[in-house]
Amino acid sequence: MNYRRSEKKDKKLADNERLLRWWKKFHRERLEEALAGVHHDVLERMMAQLKDLKSARELVNAIAAEDWSTVDADTRLIVLHELNVAVCKLREKHSQEPIDDPLPGQPDNAFRIIKNLFNSFPPRVGERAEAIGKSETWER
Repeated sequence: MNYRRSEKKDKKLADNERLLRWWKKFHRERLEEALAGVHHDVLERMMAQLKDLKSARELVNAIAAEDWSTVDADTRLIVLHELNVAVCKLREKHSQEPIDDPLPGQPDNAFRIIKNLFNSFPPRVGERAEAIGKSETWER
C-alpha cells in the first residue's frame, strides 16, 4: 500500500529545508566576517585545527593554548558552532553518536570543556553577558 504525503506535510518539509538553507547561509556569512575580522589569526589556526581533527583531546589542548580572553562573545559563539560541527563529524567518523553529552556527575566532554573555558571570561563592556550561556540551547 502506497501512502502519499499530504500537501501540508510537503509544504512543511519545503519550509524546513528553506529555513535550514537560510540558517547555514547566515552562519557561513558570520564565519566569513569573523575570519576577515580582528581575530582572524586565532580563527584561522582554529579552522586549520578543525580540518585535520583527529581527537577531541587534541582539540581541547589547541583551544586552551589560545588567548580567548580578547575574543568577543559573538565570535566565541561562532567558534563554538564550528567546534560542535567538527566534534559531531569526528564522532560519526568513529561510528559514535554525533551528540553524547555526559549525565550529571560524569566528566565533561570536549564541547563542554571548551564552552566552560569560554564562559570563564567575563563579558567586556557592551557585550551581551548571556551570549555564551545561550549557546548550549543554540548548538544542542
